[in-house]
Order: sequence, then C-alpha cells, then structure tokens
Amino acid sequence: MERVLVTGATGYIGGRLVPELLAAGYTVRCLARTPGKLRDHPWAGRVETVKGDVTDARSLGEALEGVTVAYYLVHALGTGKDFEETDRRAARTFAACAREAGVRRIVYLGGPVPEGADERTLSPHLRSRSEVGRILLESGVPTAVLRAAVIMGSGSASFEMLRYLTERLPVMVTPSWVRTRIQPIAVRDVLHYLVGCAELPEGVNRGFDIGGPDVLTYRQMMQRYARVAALPRRLILSVPVLTPGLSSHWVGLVTPVPAAIARPLAESLRHEAVVKEHDIARFVPDPPDGRTGFDRAVELALRRVREARVATRWSSASVPGAPSDPLPTDPDWAGGSLYTDRRQRTVDAPPEALWEVIEGIGGENGWYSFPLAWALRGRLDRLSGGVGLRRGRRDAERLRAGDSLDFWRVEEIERGRLLRLRAEMRLPGLAWLELRCGQDAAGRTVYRQRALFHPHGLAGHAYWWSVAPFHAVVFGGMARNIAAAARERGGRATAVGR
Repeated sequence: MERVLVTGATGYIGGRLVPELLAAGYTVRCLARTPGKLRDHPWAGRVETVKGDVTDARSLGEALEGVTVAYYLVHALGTGKDFEETDRRAARTFAACAREAGVRRIVYLGGPVPEGADERTLSPHLRSRSEVGRILLESGVPTAVLRAAVIMGSGSASFEMLRYLTERLPVMVTPSWVRTRIQPIAVRDVLHYLVGCAELPEGVNRGFDIGGPDVLTYRQMMQRYARVAALPRRLILSVPVLTPGLSSHWVGLVTPVPAAIARPLAESLRHEAVVKEHDIARFVPDPPDGRTGFDRAVELALRRVREARVATRWSSASVPGAPSDPLPTDPDWAGGSLYTDRRQRTVDAPPEALWEVIEGIGGENGWYSFPLAWALRGRLDRLSGGVGLRRGRRDAERLRAGDSLDFWRVEEIERGRLLRLRAEMRLPGLAWLELRCGQDAAGRTVYRQRALFHPHGLAGHAYWWSVAPFHAVVFGGMARNIAAAARERGGRATAVGR
C-alpha cells in the first residue's frame, strides 16, 4: 500500500483531501506545525501525523521517508511583506528533500496564469503561486501542477465571498472585475483530480488547467447564486474606480473574509481565468457524472451549510498575521507581564448542561454578555483589517482543536472539561480565554473562566488598563449568563426526562 504525504492538512483543501485518499486505499501521513489541530478530525485515528515545517529540511526529510507521493498544499500568503521569499524557500526545500527521499511524484495545487501575461504585472499572490509551481517542476521529481481559479464549495473563501456579497447586497456598486470571465470548479472535482494525480505515469511532469463546465463573469456568478438560493435578482453596477485595495476592504466589510485574504482574491479576479486546455482528462478521467456545473456546486455547498455539515472552512488554516504563540505555562511563566481576569460561579445544573453551553458559545449563540460591546469590538477589528466576529462557527454544536470561532481560534479542547480560545483579533499583545467545567468538593457543578493578556510594549499595557473598567460587565456578565443558560438547559433536560 502506497504511503502519501499531505502538507497543509489543517487547511481547507488538505483537510478534505485526506479522507478522499484514505477512501482510495492510500496510507496517509500528515505534516503539521501543530499536530494537535488534526486531533479531532473524524479521520485522525487513521493517519500518521508528524510535527514539522516545509521550511525545515530536517523535519521534512523525516516526514518524506518512505513516501511515494507528496502533496504540496501550503503557501505563505499574508505572513508578511516577504511572503514570496518564504514561499520560494519552502518550495526549494521541499523539492530538494523530496528528491533526496526518492519520492515518486509531487502534486501541487496552484492558480491560473493569464495567457500571455508578463509575470511582473501579476499580483504578488499569483506570481508566487506560479513560481512555486515552476520550482517543483524543475525539482527532478515528476510533478503535477493543477491550476484552479475559483473553487466553489461549502466553507471555501471564494464561496463565502460570493455568498455574502450576494445575500447581503440586493443592490451593489462593484469593482470592474465583476466583468472578468472565470471558469469556477467545484471542490469535489478538485479533490477528484488531486487524488487521480497520484497515479500519473512517471514521465508526466507538467501543469494542467482544471475547471468546471461553465465560463461566467463574476456578475453572472452572483446572479446565478441568487437564483439557486431563491433570492430576488440583484442590481449590480460596476465602476472602474475601486482599486484592489479598496475592493478588499469593501469585501472585508460585507463578508466574513478579512481584507488580508480578500485582497489576493480580488487581485486574482482582475485577470481572466479560463481553462486553456483540459489535458488532465487524458490521464485522470472526469468524474463519473461529469464535471460539476456552477449551479450544482452552489446547491451542494448551500445544502452543507444549512445542514451544518461543513467539513473544513477557509478559516481552518490560521489567519494571516494572527498570533500562534501557545498559552504561557502556568504558574511559573517568566516571559513578562501576564494580566489575568478570573471568574467562578457555582451552577445549579449538571456538568453536561454546562458543557453544552460552553461548547456552543459564539457564532449565532453569541458570547453571553453585552452584545453591543462584542459587536463594536468586532466592527473595530474589521476596520483595522482583522477578522472580526463574522467568521462564526464551522459546526453549530461541536468544536475541535484548530477551529476558528468568530475572532478566536480553538487552541485546546478537553471535551467536558476545558475550552481554551486564542484571540486572533488585532491586539497589542496576545490574549486567551479559558472556559472550564468542573465540580467542587461537595459535588456541585462549577464554572471557571479566565481571560489572560500578554501585552506587547507600552501600548499593550495601556490597552489592558483602558478596557479593565469594562471587565466586570463583559467577563462578569459572561460568567453569570453562561451559568444561567446552563441552569435553564439543565432544567429543560430534567423536565423532558420526567
């Protein structure tokens, strides 16, 4: 049985590719900087997970040992102004390690390059994706570079952007790129081709365009989305004055996709992205029912959203520029100031009822205190280029390590005991929020809540003390209302059980 390596398994495509490879009979190994993020996936017990990074030759070499096919599904977009150099270095390291390990094939998912375009005129995002593909093709290891434009699927950034723009704006003034022709592809078809590329003949070392059967402008995509979603026809007026930067902020204000991610999407849409060849079908036949049309892809994505069965989301991967430092070790941390706000309440409900409330926090359920303050904080975060509150939840009831949760990320979850969230909003420091469920010596249910903040510089200290007067309202109210919600839930469960 062949062993394949998947990099980027914590991301949108990687997290969906792994179960497809398992279903096809492959042994799967996942490379992750934070293996804990994969722990709660339904397929986690069927794969080997190793800790490492594509820029670290040592960990990468160990991960590639015994691997026949390696999937390269990572990029450094948004990690800083030098992300192109980071992408370049990572691709070269991966290529060299794969060659040395005797890997039979590399498979890379990249983006389309406009026909006849000078690379110097491309957006940094497209230029970097193209360069990574070229580095891998020149690695000496047979490589398949799949070039996809807009990927349509529940939870994809492109789908979320289209969905929220269309649903929230019945009348909109749009950038000129709404007239650009695009050939979108359903995520299920992307996965079909990715899996099929593992069996390409040894001599195949090239790029392939992949796309669905429909060629549409973005304006047409919005109108057809509205039709599938049973919305009234949208009035769309395009103007030439919205630059990519302004476009990204416009998208960031209307949709859950932050400006840091919306900008490369918007810049990519300036260029026509139509499949120039469909040679992949010579080696990997199209899906048995044919390629998925745009309307069908939207219908499937909306069904998964409505049924709360979204396997991965664009926010599955860490947000560009967001902090990733783990919680400082207690109680002996010596890394500087660490401000703490602690709350504790005895809850007249069974622990199971309290945990249901804790795990259901955020998204549509809110944060159990001063909604206006949370909404204002989310809006300020969006205006400063952050993620804001609108990312919501992947699942209405269940959380797993690595999930995004509004402007937090699930850093740790011990079901029934602990939910630890790490802040991804724009802050002059690092912040965490811990929610714990337990019992005291008398057997009573106890809710414990702890907010921690590690300030960066004087601005960080000033920030903490400026918001400290509101903690009694925000954090105190949260503890009080979570306890009340648990008591109400426990009471309903008791009444039903009678």
